[in-house]
Amino acid sequence: MMQSPNDDMFLKEAIKPDPSGGKVTRTNDIAVQTQYLYVRVVKARNLGAKDDTAGSCDPYAEVRLGKYKETTRHFEKNFHPQWNQVFAFTKDRINKASVLEVTIKDKDMVKDDFMGWLLFDLTEVPKSAPLDSPLAPVWYRLEDRKGNKLQGEVMLAVWWGTQADEALREAWHADDDGDAASSPVVGADALANNIRSKVYLSPTLWYLRVNVIEAKDLVPSDITKTPELVVKATLGIQTEWTRVSTSRSINPNWNEDLMFVAAEPFEEPLILSVEDKSAPYNSKVFGMCAIPLQNVERRLDDKAINNTRWFNLEKDNVTIDVENEKEVKLASRLHTRICLEGGYHVLDESTNVCSDFRPTAKKLWKKSIGVLEVGILGASGLLPMKKKDGRGRGRGTTDAYCVAKYGKKWVRTKTVTDSLSPKWNEQCTWEVFDPCTVVTIGVFDNCHLPGGEYKAGGGTKDSNIGTVRIRLSTLETDCIYTHAYPLLVLPPSGVKKMGEIHLAVRFTCSNLLNMMHMYSQPLLPKMHYIRPLTVRQLDMLRHQATQIVAMRLSRAEPPLRKEVVEYMLDVDYHMFSLRRSKANFFRIMGVLGGLIAAIKWFDDIRNWKNPIATALVHIVFVILVLYPVFILPSVCLSLLSVGVWNYKWRPRSPPHVDTRLSYADNAHPDELDEEFDTFPTSRPADVVRMRYDRLRSVCGRLQTVAGDIAIHGERLLSLLSWRDPRATTLFIIFCLIAAIVLYVKPFYVVVIQTGFTVLSHPRFQHNLPLVPLNFFRRLPSKYDCMI
Repeated sequence: MMQSPNDDMFLKEAIKPDPSGGKVTRTNDIAVQTQYLYVRVVKARNLGAKDDTAGSCDPYAEVRLGKYKETTRHFEKNFHPQWNQVFAFTKDRINKASVLEVTIKDKDMVKDDFMGWLLFDLTEVPKSAPLDSPLAPVWYRLEDRKGNKLQGEVMLAVWWGTQADEALREAWHADDDGDAASSPVVGADALANNIRSKVYLSPTLWYLRVNVIEAKDLVPSDITKTPELVVKATLGIQTEWTRVSTSRSINPNWNEDLMFVAAEPFEEPLILSVEDKSAPYNSKVFGMCAIPLQNVERRLDDKAINNTRWFNLEKDNVTIDVENEKEVKLASRLHTRICLEGGYHVLDESTNVCSDFRPTAKKLWKKSIGVLEVGILGASGLLPMKKKDGRGRGRGTTDAYCVAKYGKKWVRTKTVTDSLSPKWNEQCTWEVFDPCTVVTIGVFDNCHLPGGEYKAGGGTKDSNIGTVRIRLSTLETDCIYTHAYPLLVLPPSGVKKMGEIHLAVRFTCSNLLNMMHMYSQPLLPKMHYIRPLTVRQLDMLRHQATQIVAMRLSRAEPPLRKEVVEYMLDVDYHMFSLRRSKANFFRIMGVLGGLIAAIKWFDDIRNWKNPIATALVHIVFVILVLYPVFILPSVCLSLLSVGVWNYKWRPRSPPHVDTRLSYADNAHPDELDEEFDTFPTSRPADVVRMRYDRLRSVCGRLQTVAGDIAIHGERLLSLLSWRDPRATTLFIIFCLIAAIVLYVKPFYVVVIQTGFTVLSHPRFQHNLPLVPLNFFRRLPSKYDCMI
């Protein structure tokens, strides 16, 4: 289903990024080929002793190419070391170097001893095709500086390749430091892990449904007091409680569902405990049990689960399911129905920018409809994110890397150190199951490299440089889009452009009919509609899912850090923002702009501002009334003509972040400070009071609008409710007269008369509101009954 980021994509031709954007016809590749010189140092044997006192050696290998050099880790007192390390040198940064040096040295306290070396002429190094098997390493005899053979041999392989080579993912990009003297020996593995490209997979997430039915034989400590019994369920960091049982006895019942998010592999058990909440400060625990999830039943549809289980409750958290063991007299027991729901899609992203809608159970997956390829080419004009060579006094620098997320697969590119115009030239591939999904690409500054760089503002979190989201449905199939997307962030100081990222994107469709059929299918799996979850449950479960994904990915090596995962998943989307509220308001006004324009146009027609247009409207109106069969075809043909007319101005590149749409270009500084305030707030009381009063003012206007909508609805319902007997009587009389008129007169005559009355010349009109509107505004509502 998922492929590595460097598989079979870099074949023959390369597409250079087009800053102006645009669509490119399909070629054999969507990323620029980058040539690398790979050096794999495997092991050595029969090395000679160099330490005169100990008669041993501490060998390591040094690889030098021009001004760049890198070293392997060293082994103490070992004549047969095994390094198995790969180094990659970018061809365009080799300069005029023509010889590759591989030197074996003995680690020493004062000066490392020379044990032998090998020289390779770069013109004789073989080239490896992208789809070739890895070059086999060969044993080489060590030589001294005069070319004489020495004791000891080294197994290594040297070849020219591209980023399609599998060795790139495990290679230490030796030339990325840009300074041979700064190449560290200690901590080399940690640095290599932090700058390599990696692929991560999100854990498989399940919804866990816990139906708490009842309990038996609970023994209260105080028989004179009526307990308030609840069941507490805990799964890892997630905790839920049932309501207080309505049965105040030793045999309470609840019959309530609790929902959790569980991740494979199931490392933590479900812990259930029955507690008495009547105590004012702490709860008394009647007993608890721990239930492993490995053997819990898995449900793929909405069929009821008849297999319920009884669990013995113990005083400590050590007992697992003991249903089949010998029962203990008067043992407290808990009756439950537990299942893992495989028919839902566990949301860890907002449904508006979701990258996958498949259910958890693989049995319910459908065939893929295509392949998404994203070439992460490079970036330009990045702003310095931190200081190098001193706390705040050195030059600005950025160690940038990209993270691409689609479905369960996360791809992290290599880190290009100390560069404001990094070149990654890496390519990611995903299978696509739904065209209405979004791929997210984020750019971050690596703040976890050895060297003690100083980050302005302190902290060790990887800094966000910007994010790009591309909806697959906005792409034409089998076409390559190359575009320079602006990287925009919104710090408390205001919107800032951090640079540009160059991407190449191609969406290849394998079955056009299947893809078109997807537009008729529900967005989410069937279980979301058959047994829907509440909005509160979805919000809570999504928060739990994002925390689990962030925790699991942060445990990888190298870790995909929590701040990166949370930013990619947009975990703070639900937090209040006055700026975002304004942006949503103007989005609504933009949507209603067409309707408002149509109403204005009709008002101009009714007021005869253009007599010719008004006369044509009269003619069209009469034709449609006399021949109503033409109404719907006319509407469809009008929409068809508008769609064909707009084809000429169709978008030629995927959309990107719009600061004007986000209302970020002219947001007030205090509004931004409020948006980035902590929760709960950390601002002074007077600032909070001012913001609270402002929020009350905004919410007051929203409250008024909501109240007006409610009033109109209540007036409509009161037409026949006899709340106002006279109004209801008038409406009933009107209905009787209207029924007689519509029966006697042809329907088209009534419509024509009504239309001509509305479209009559202004000299025959009056400025007072129409009678039906006056009658409607006089109807009663429930506003009179409110406090």
